[in-house]
Amino acid sequence: MAEIQGNLKGIKDSVLEEIKALYTEVIDQKQIISSELAMRLLELSGRIGKEISLYVTRSGEIKNIAIGTGETVQLPEFSGRRGINRLSGYRCIHTHLNGSSVLSGLDHSALRNNKFDAMIALSYDGQNEKQTLLSFAFIAGIDKDEHFITNEFGPYKLPEVLEFNFTNLVLSIEKILDKQISVKKNLTTTAEKCVLIGMDTGRNLSLWSSEDSLEELKQLADTAGALVIAKIIQKKAKPDPAFFIGKGKVEEIAHLVREEDIELCIFDDELTPAQQRNLEMVIGARVIDRTGLILDIFAQRARSNEGKLQVELAQLQYTLPRLTGQGLSLSRLGGGIGTRGPGETKLEVDKRRIRDRIAFIKESVAKVKAVRDVHKASRKKKRVITVALVGYTNAGKSTLLNTLTASDIYAHDQLFATLDPTTRKLALPEKEEAILTDTVGFIQRLPHQLVTAFKSTLEEVSDADLLLHVVDLSHINYRKQMDSVLSVLHEIGAADKKILTVYNKIDKVQDKETFLAKLEREENSVLISAKQAIGMEELLNLISENLSFQFVETRLLFPYDKAAKAAKLHDVANIKDQKYLDNGILITVNLTAEQIDNYKEFLINEG
Repeated sequence: MAEIQGNLKGIKDSVLEEIKALYTEVIDQKQIISSELAMRLLELSGRIGKEISLYVTRSGEIKNIAIGTGETVQLPEFSGRRGINRLSGYRCIHTHLNGSSVLSGLDHSALRNNKFDAMIALSYDGQNEKQTLLSFAFIAGIDKDEHFITNEFGPYKLPEVLEFNFTNLVLSIEKILDKQISVKKNLTTTAEKCVLIGMDTGRNLSLWSSEDSLEELKQLADTAGALVIAKIIQKKAKPDPAFFIGKGKVEEIAHLVREEDIELCIFDDELTPAQQRNLEMVIGARVIDRTGLILDIFAQRARSNEGKLQVELAQLQYTLPRLTGQGLSLSRLGGGIGTRGPGETKLEVDKRRIRDRIAFIKESVAKVKAVRDVHKASRKKKRVITVALVGYTNAGKSTLLNTLTASDIYAHDQLFATLDPTTRKLALPEKEEAILTDTVGFIQRLPHQLVTAFKSTLEEVSDADLLLHVVDLSHINYRKQMDSVLSVLHEIGAADKKILTVYNKIDKVQDKETFLAKLEREENSVLISAKQAIGMEELLNLISENLSFQFVETRLLFPYDKAAKAAKLHDVANIKDQKYLDNGILITVNLTAEQIDNYKEFLINEG
């Protein structure tokens, strides 16, 4: 027999046994409650001085009994195992000891949150203790903000509701909900319901645990606009070549998909084209992997022409091998959550046409890169200092750029809020200036298609004079996130750049003293809160200290037979003055210490 939940303190064992005996009671399916059970429930509740709550199935079985304090009973939550247009299948019957069966705000809230078939309250009449009163409420529909509306009826004298057909009421409610939700689906874009699937091989191939990785996948799915219904992790020594997961687990997921009307399955690991096709055939829902999901998010975020081209290139490179024997269309591009983003053409395409499109996009990206290279050469010539923000997605890079440069670029608490690089002028101490660039955030297992497609954009990182590695210190896996960022920097050839570690969001860190004292001892690091503008002065000073570009006005004299070397100086430095003398070319120029050393043979001894 099931146990009794709640506050059992002070209740005699013999009375608890009487309450537990209620589990054997069965209510007629058409009745809200039987007269005998109502009277028994109120009698026991009055004896112990505490409210009692029963949770009853549609077949009339009592599945749970809970006891509260003298004023209230804790209402446990039930998992939403049914669709939004279906009620939970449970009704809650509970007692009130205040002489009134009128439902409280807490009762209505529990009714909405748990989608109970009904919320029912029993009490003795405060004016006549021999009279039993009953009030009940049910969900009557959905308002314009998609919140459940509840209607309450009563108080009734108990005999007045015993003949009421409860089953018909519940079925009518579900029909109303089904109609309202169907209309809303036609009028608005609803989130696709999805299930997340991961694998634990037990071999620690990644720094991330399977649970942490799947939780991050949930954040990605939320960002893409999906509604996560369930998360599943299978422990398996190695992936199945046909289905990635075991056949039994595939059938289990297929059953869940049918039961919950799930439209999409997202795998945390990259699937082969064959595995993806096999899974879709058995499960009966669309299947994508982590890479496809990230590509979809990038498709939503792309704003600039270059960004859209780069995303489409990555999508095409990802899709091409998945067209084998499929005759699929480009409508699959961006087909993770909904259908949107660059490249979402409905035309039927073959491999040749996709390859042609890839070639065209690469050519277009190359042209954009050429323009960027011109700007880059101009900055290099003028010796403009460049600083790039790098870090894990949602570490707070855009917020930091806004704070440091008094800008107002898009900065939100979401993954990949920034896709297109943004550049602003940064004022440093001693009246120095630099160019600060906000770049796309990194993530563990960043799809190689994106690294390749965004190569020209990521060169902003490789070409920077200094990198600020922004770290979300409040994240439980911040160390693992740091390792993932360093891995991507190595992949794009920027691992040897000078890097300052900027520990952000210290305002969200618990137990700061011990934790932060340890980090303060790290070399080339600083603790800040970009949102609260904490630590900005220390950060700016650290940037200045680590930029070895303190320019010195220098005079160089090139003999005419070295005129070619003098000409090259124009490509790497900002020339302030140039004169042609009898003995050579006199150039006044701002140079760094390193550059002065390269031209020391031409230095004019001012002494």
